[in-house]
Amino acid sequence: MNDVTGGEPGTGGSGEPVYLDHAATTPMLPVAIEAMTRHLGETGNPSSLHASGRRARRVVEEARETIALALDCRPGDVVFTSGGTEADNLALKGTYWARRDTDPRRVRILSTAVEHHAVLDPLMWLAEEEGAEVELLPVDAQGRLVVEALRESIERDPESVALVSVMWANNEVGTLQPIADVVALATPHGIPVHSDAVQALGSVPVDFAASGLDLMTITGHKVGGPYGVGALVVRRELEVTALLHGGGQERDIRSGTLDAPAVAGFAAAVEAAVKTQAEHAERLAVLRDRVVAEVQRVVPDAIANGHPTDRLPGNAHLRFPGCAGDSLLMLLDARDIECSTGSACSAGVAQPSHVLMAMGMDEEDALSSLRFSLGHTSTDADVDALAAAIGPCVDRARASRNPVVR
Repeated sequence: MNDVTGGEPGTGGSGEPVYLDHAATTPMLPVAIEAMTRHLGETGNPSSLHASGRRARRVVEEARETIALALDCRPGDVVFTSGGTEADNLALKGTYWARRDTDPRRVRILSTAVEHHAVLDPLMWLAEEEGAEVELLPVDAQGRLVVEALRESIERDPESVALVSVMWANNEVGTLQPIADVVALATPHGIPVHSDAVQALGSVPVDFAASGLDLMTITGHKVGGPYGVGALVVRRELEVTALLHGGGQERDIRSGTLDAPAVAGFAAAVEAAVKTQAEHAERLAVLRDRVVAEVQRVVPDAIANGHPTDRLPGNAHLRFPGCAGDSLLMLLDARDIECSTGSACSAGVAQPSHVLMAMGMDEEDALSSLRFSLGHTSTDADVDALAAAIGPCVDRARASRNPVVR
């Protein structure tokens, strides 16, 4: 009998973990490590005027040009930040303040109920502290925005809308959002559109110019770059009020001394991710289909969540009826299988995923799901290890929820 708390790698023990949480963060690419380490020993503030400062500035500006070329935007559109959360905050608060100050009628912000908390929490802050009228639009059972709801909300009073923010791809269930439809509805009314593309970049084609977006968030550590660096891609014509005040390094809307080595690593990762996107997506889609097939072979009543086709290629989000997702996660972790659950903990009590609840699930179903996300280091052996571990773990998770009464 196999014990879920011991055995070989992939079945427990102290071997290398099977990492299936690339949507949370993915290992750095060798090209990004090389680009970053090449500059770690150099001294120079990119804002300084002497030779060392100019050398650091050259590193930053070459990185900006690399990212702009990869995303099909102008170099001046790329505003470096500390990551996706700061970029989302800058996009939402900065655009709202600028638009409202220009026209006090513009107090509505339209978004979706399945956004990342880096979008939802700033929106709630704007509602509570700044009087913004935030409308979280519904999604269907597959997590996709109900476009007609957006149309109705805009047409009800377009002059009152400050901005629209809709993520490119959902971080939990992997569903792609209809960004082209969102832009088509907002643009005729002069309403700027922001999209958090953190999960999309490198997994699906991302072209800023072709998208018609006004603002777009990306970050380094999701595409094989370093932690702590990201960017808000924002059209230079759009006025954005600064969150941070200081040296005004990034177009006067983002102050702070830039981390030139991290920016270089970030740019190298973005360039590589975009160049290899099609091949990467094709490989991950095959692995992702194997994950779903193997899990459902072992656990026939497991249910795949999210859109079946319009989705991230490396995302497999599965519901396990009768299981507590957090318990199942820890049982898998004891067997060196690392994944994630969309639920959050508050005071030690699991809270259901807001994404799954917005998709119409009840609380019990929302608490019984796990996300297995694949990346550039994922292999068939990882899928095999999951297939070997998932059955005993599900059995034990169900038994712990439904103990036999004697």
